[in-house]
Amino acid sequence: MTDATTETLARFAAELKYNDIPERVRELCKNFLLDTLACALAGHRGDETQQVAALASGLAQSKESTVIGGDRLSLAGSTLLNGYLVTAVTMCDIHRSTLTHVTPEVIPPALAIAERDALSGRDLLIALAAGCEATTRIGIGLDYPAFRARGWHGPGVIGPFGAAAAAGRLLGFDAETMARAFGLAGSQAAGTFAAWGTPTVKFHQCRGALSGLMAALLAQQKFVATRDFLTASDGGLYHAYTNGGRPDAVTAGLGERWEMEQIALRLWPSASTIQGFITGMFDLVDRHQLAAGQVKKLRVSMSKTAVDLHGIFPRYKAKFEALLSTHYCAAVVLHDRKLTLAQFEPARYDDPKLRRFAAEQVEVVADPGLAGVQAEIVAEKADGSTLSVRCDHPKGSPENPLSRAEIEDKFRTYAKARLPAASVDEAIRAVSRLEELRSVRRLMELVRADKQRVLSDAA
Repeated sequence: MTDATTETLARFAAELKYNDIPERVRELCKNFLLDTLACALAGHRGDETQQVAALASGLAQSKESTVIGGDRLSLAGSTLLNGYLVTAVTMCDIHRSTLTHVTPEVIPPALAIAERDALSGRDLLIALAAGCEATTRIGIGLDYPAFRARGWHGPGVIGPFGAAAAAGRLLGFDAETMARAFGLAGSQAAGTFAAWGTPTVKFHQCRGALSGLMAALLAQQKFVATRDFLTASDGGLYHAYTNGGRPDAVTAGLGERWEMEQIALRLWPSASTIQGFITGMFDLVDRHQLAAGQVKKLRVSMSKTAVDLHGIFPRYKAKFEALLSTHYCAAVVLHDRKLTLAQFEPARYDDPKLRRFAAEQVEVVADPGLAGVQAEIVAEKADGSTLSVRCDHPKGSPENPLSRAEIEDKFRTYAKARLPAASVDEAIRAVSRLEELRSVRRLMELVRADKQRVLSDAA
C-alpha cells in the first residue's frame, strides 16, 4: 500500500481527463507549450548548447524524436537536449514559490512520447496538466525555506516527478504504476545550489526531464519500486530533503485549485528573480522617456535573496553572468530600450560604455521591506532631480500574465531563424487548437529545423 499523499497524487495524474481540466487551465497549458517551443528555439543560441547536443547525440543512435528547431535524435537524446534548449538562454517559466522551472522537465518527455506513439493533441494537453500540477504540488509540500536552507535546487529534485507524471499519463498508467514511477523518479532526485553561477544549474532541468522519462519507461516494465517515496520515514523526499515537509498541502483541493496557475512566464531573457526589476526598468524608461545621457546614477533595491543571487555581477564576465546581472540589465535596458537575446551577444555586453555604466553607475542594494521579486528603482538625473518606480508583480507573473499574443510574438521572434516561414504560423495555430490536433507528430514536423535557413544563418 502507498501512503495517502502519494496514492492520491498518483491517482490524480493517472486518471485525469480532459473534462476535469477547467478551460482556463487548458488555455494555460497551451501558453506553456507555445512558450516552451519559443524558449527552445532561442536556446540554440546558448553558449553551451553544442556541448549538451554532443552528449545527447551520444546517448543512442536511433532518430525517432524531434529536437525543437533541430533534426532528430533518440527518445532519450531529444528529451535531454530539448530540456536544455528550453532553459539554455534563461527565458523559460518559473514556479516562484519553489524557484523551480517546470516546463523544461515536463514538456520534453511528453513531446517525445506523444510523437513516438502518434498521440493526439488532446492527449498531450492532459499530460501537460498532469505533469505541471504534479510538479508544483510536490513542490509546495516541501516547506521550501527548509528545503532551500539545505542547498537543494528544485528543478532536479521535483522536476523528475512531473516528467514521470506526464510521460506516465501518455503511456496509460494506472494509479499503482504511476506511484511506482514516482518512486523511480524520486530515486534520481538531485541538484543543489552549489552549481549557482555556472551552466550546471541549467543541466539540472534537462537531467530532470530525462530522469522522469526513464522512471516512466522503467515503471512501464513493471520494475519494482517504492510507492511511498514522498513521505517514507527513512529517506522519503519530505524527510531526507527537508524537515518533514507539509504533505497535506500536496493534496489539499487537488483538482479544484490548480497550483500550476502560479507558474510565471518570462517576456525577457535573464534570471527569473529579476523580472520584477526589469519590468520596473521598462516602466521607468517608457513612462518618462528616460535617456541614458540623463542619468547620473541608478539605485536598484530588491530583496536580500535577489541581491545575493543577482547583485553580485557588476563586472560580469560573459553571456551567462550578463543574463544573471542586475547591473548589466539596468544598463542595457536604459541604453537600448529593449531586452532580447541580441542584448546578450558579445558585441553588445562587451561594449566599454555599457560595462562602465553597469560597474560605476548602477548600485544594487538589499531592502528588508522588499520580498520575492519586488523591486524599486530610483534614477538620479544629471540635473539633480530623481525619478522612481516600484514593481510588485513582474510581467508574466500570475498577477500580471502574458497574453497569448505576447507569447506568439515571442515564438515568432525566435522561430524565424530556424523554421520555414509557413511553419511558424501553422505551429501557432496547432497549439491554439491543440485539442483538434490528430497527431503530435504534425506539430513536431512543424518545429523541425529548416536546414537551409539554419545553414544560411550560420554562414
